[in-house]
Amino acid sequence: MSEQDLQDSPPRPAGEKLQKVLARIGVGSRRDVEAWIGEGRIKVNGVAATLGQRVDLHDAISVDGRLIKREESAESVRRVIMYNKPDGEICTRDDPEGRPTVFDRLPRPKEGRWINVGRLDINTTGLLLFTTDGELANRLMHPSFEMDREYAVRVRGEVDEDMIARLKEGVVLEDGPARFTDIQQAPGGEGFNHWYHCVVMEGRNREVRRLWESQGLVVSRLKRVRFGPVFLNSDLPMGRWREMSQGEIDILAAEVGLTPVAMPQMNAKTKEKLERMQRKSSKPIGRGERVRTLRPARDADERPARQSRDEAPRKGRSTVAERPSDVRRKPAPTGAGKRPGPGNGRGKPRSE
Repeated sequence: MSEQDLQDSPPRPAGEKLQKVLARIGVGSRRDVEAWIGEGRIKVNGVAATLGQRVDLHDAISVDGRLIKREESAESVRRVIMYNKPDGEICTRDDPEGRPTVFDRLPRPKEGRWINVGRLDINTTGLLLFTTDGELANRLMHPSFEMDREYAVRVRGEVDEDMIARLKEGVVLEDGPARFTDIQQAPGGEGFNHWYHCVVMEGRNREVRRLWESQGLVVSRLKRVRFGPVFLNSDLPMGRWREMSQGEIDILAAEVGLTPVAMPQMNAKTKEKLERMQRKSSKPIGRGERVRTLRPARDADERPARQSRDEAPRKGRSTVAERPSDVRRKPAPTGAGKRPGPGNGRGKPRSE
């Protein structure tokens, strides 16, 4: 590029977009911050912020009148928690009806706050992820990154091969076409009750339930057992949480194109405090039940790659937790290729 071209080119915008800054330090996801800007809840230097506004280290940012402290460094803390959601909890911070929420049991982070990665409705149990990194949360929820979700579902009614084929090919719901990228029958169930494991690529509102109900079936139980490379195993009891290790977080972040960041090592005193908080906030252990500890994750090359029967295999993925023994599926051949499922980026992540 010539000197004249450099002089004629428009100046590069200074600073960084406000929603990206606040998402990175854990104030909220990008979607949250954009909504707050529209509601006039965020101010920059005492003036109501606007969408797309850029800020730098010299700008004072406040949310609902509270000044946000920023530690702008090359590396920031990125924390992620796995939570085994029980039936009856809702995925909001405060409920006017006073119902229990998923945030009631979580430890209070020293910096930022927990951002839930998607939602589960009140009657759905299983894996929920929380992070202090708003950018990570935003990417994990965005359809363009195609983070598949696997569910264990018990349906009541007669299920035949034609139904399975229709659910995999796609049906039209109230908010547009939807489908499962994979369905596998699982052990268990009697009479008209049958267990299946199904995979979706989006987080649309009650999508899994609505897909099965479109075939005249009743969903009597629904549990999320996997989100992307993260598996919920039997060592994490209902109503308990576990903070993921730095290695596990790096695997998860790499799935959505984020580079690893350094996380300070937790000293023994802090670790003991977190464990004490977890024991205090968890449901009591039932009679005859023993406390279990997490097994280390197996290496990726020990686990067969997941692949839909009727789609091209996708790229290899490292898992960050072991699949429970009672939900193992048939091995699929290893292969390289694109991830199954639609990649059109439609829809917004909501309750599933």
